[in-house]
Amino acid sequence: MEENKIMSPQIKGLLISLVIIIIGIAGYFTDLAFTGWYSWAVNGLLLIAIIFACVHYANQKDGYVTFGNVFAHGFKVTAVVTVILLIYTLLAMTVLFPDMKQRIFDMQQAKMEEQGLPDDQIEQGMSMMKKYFTLFLILGVIVGNLIFGCIASLIGAAIAKKKPVNPLTQQGGM
Repeated sequence: MEENKIMSPQIKGLLISLVIIIIGIAGYFTDLAFTGWYSWAVNGLLLIAIIFACVHYANQKDGYVTFGNVFAHGFKVTAVVTVILLIYTLLAMTVLFPDMKQRIFDMQQAKMEEQGLPDDQIEQGMSMMKKYFTLFLILGVIVGNLIFGCIASLIGAAIAKKKPVNPLTQQGGM
């Protein structure tokens, strides 16, 4: 019997990250990245990709997996994606697109002005945002990706086809 080579979570995470980074760069150059719906679309893509990674893993194992196995695989993919996207985001904000940070500040200030906030509140909010921007950015990338990845891993583990496994018939080395 020929054994299927299982695609590792690291490879899947790298591929998903590359697609998301390419879409993010395209969004930056088309100014779509600064619209609210665009970030939701990218997160939707992440969700679908991780669900697909979970189902693909179960298929590679011919369905001889448990819910926990598939979820763990999906969460490993999520962890890889999160690390790569965190590194990319920090590089994008500081090296690749340094003007992005200022554009985000300008957008936030415009939103606060639209809400009719007093100038002193706007100034206070902007100074706090500028002071803690990197921290908020790091936490946002980590928490956001982990939440979406966890949800996707749960969905992927739930919909992946699983065959019942009899532990008495299993042989060592699986």
